[in-house]
Amino acid sequence: MKGYQPLHWLKEVAGAPQATGRPAARVRLIGRLKVWPLRRPQTQATAAGSLSPSFTSVQHLSGAWLNGLPGVTYCRQSATLASSTHFSVSHKMDAATVSGCFKDKSILITGSTGFLGKILLEKILRAQPDVKKVFLLVRAADTSAAEKRVSNEIIENELFATLREKYGSYFHSFAKEKISTLAGDIIDENLGLESSKILELSEEIDIIVNGAATTNFYERYDVALASNVLGTKYVCKFAKKCPNLKMFLHVSTAYVAGEQQGLFLEKPFQFGETRKQGCHLDIDAELKLVDSIKAELAHSTGNLEQLERKTMKKLGLKRARHFGWPNTYVFTKSMGEMLVGHLGVDLPVVVVRPSIVSSIYHEPLPGWIEGTRTIDTIITAYAKQSIPCFIGNGDVILDVITNDDLCSQIPGDMVVNAMMVAMAVHWNEKGQVVIHVTSSLQNPLSTSTTLDMMYRYFSSNPQIGKNGRVIKAKRLHLTNKFASFRTYMFLKYKLPLEVLHMVNPLFGGSFSRYYNKYNRSYRYFILLAKLYAPYGFFNGR
Repeated sequence: MKGYQPLHWLKEVAGAPQATGRPAARVRLIGRLKVWPLRRPQTQATAAGSLSPSFTSVQHLSGAWLNGLPGVTYCRQSATLASSTHFSVSHKMDAATVSGCFKDKSILITGSTGFLGKILLEKILRAQPDVKKVFLLVRAADTSAAEKRVSNEIIENELFATLREKYGSYFHSFAKEKISTLAGDIIDENLGLESSKILELSEEIDIIVNGAATTNFYERYDVALASNVLGTKYVCKFAKKCPNLKMFLHVSTAYVAGEQQGLFLEKPFQFGETRKQGCHLDIDAELKLVDSIKAELAHSTGNLEQLERKTMKKLGLKRARHFGWPNTYVFTKSMGEMLVGHLGVDLPVVVVRPSIVSSIYHEPLPGWIEGTRTIDTIITAYAKQSIPCFIGNGDVILDVITNDDLCSQIPGDMVVNAMMVAMAVHWNEKGQVVIHVTSSLQNPLSTSTTLDMMYRYFSSNPQIGKNGRVIKAKRLHLTNKFASFRTYMFLKYKLPLEVLHMVNPLFGGSFSRYYNKYNRSYRYFILLAKLYAPYGFFNGR
């Protein structure tokens, strides 16, 4: 589902009861950004007599200069994360300070054709039109193809409507002046660029934002390693060649926490660290393992491409779970973080770990999203009543941001604002800072409350099926044990399908197409449940 799509059902959260039994922390750190429990901003009279909000949450932290408001207070921690209520240095951040960091600067962005990359590019161009140049590394055969891709997928995107309106007929000239497209790929040494171009680029770059990644939970292991691990390695190596580099920002995910419980501190990975006690991770060994298995498969008979794809997908999940991560995506993102810490030791590095990134909250286009992302898959399936039950703990807290108007996962514009504020604050500071862009500690919302909101909304606003009939909403059955879930699914769906399969020959095979279609759907749904189950029971904060 592409384009302008406010998730209206989520507005129900305004009247939803908040989860109880979890005392809110008075203050904690998101990276080193001071965050207070989420509540409505307090207003105070200014000298001019107008009202100005004081910022009391992560939402206002990232939304402060987004909305043109006075700013946020940034607090530098004086001790360890354990002493999270003790600060020593305070900085006032406002719109001019943050956007000023990008004036006359050259920025390299990887992953610019992705959801978050588009929002970041638009924000930079809108907030700081005096940026010197934004280089976009895009996978394409040549420069012409890369420029065409940027034009079609980014510049002409409706997300840039505000900029088009602002500049009118000059918009394309402005975009051409500020954006430089590079045909390359992070999975290649030298980013797929000529040596002369790498040298020229390294002399010019002030900021690198590494957002390129594959986010598929069930990705092929070789593909995920290439993008999330080797790609990160090559971007880091390029960063070390940039003499004027003031900031290297790496986009990761909060779910590198694996399945650990309790408070997950914002600290870098140690090289070789795993989520399973007694295990040590050797990244080079993982790369060699993939190469050796692919070499063995090359001698196999049959459909090699299909066999390799299936083997690599299974291998990714197997290796991830061996080391204590639930899926290939978060496992390889963790490895990527390790390489950033190892190779970027002398660089000014910020690692941003957002939780579930969803539609835009405020600017430039409220509700804008591309594709059906993460939890949206479940919501969309529920709206169509094609999901009968799911697995999870009703008391588990979902990571959301809420206020009186909207409940969503972490909105994309807030993540981008947090990224830009973090870059401004840690400008040219050698060392690595980790920042979690999450909300579950300050603003808990349980799975059961979310399911109740979904039921209430779709009961009042039912969807229309392909046959033109109203789809009646039913409460989603949630089971907290995978064995119970499998039994339920088998008895209600798999058993009737297998009975149909047995009698199919008696009817001349007339039900074969029906059986194959729904059996594929059944297998996919079971796989989906396996991949999402760890998050249904995730109790990290």
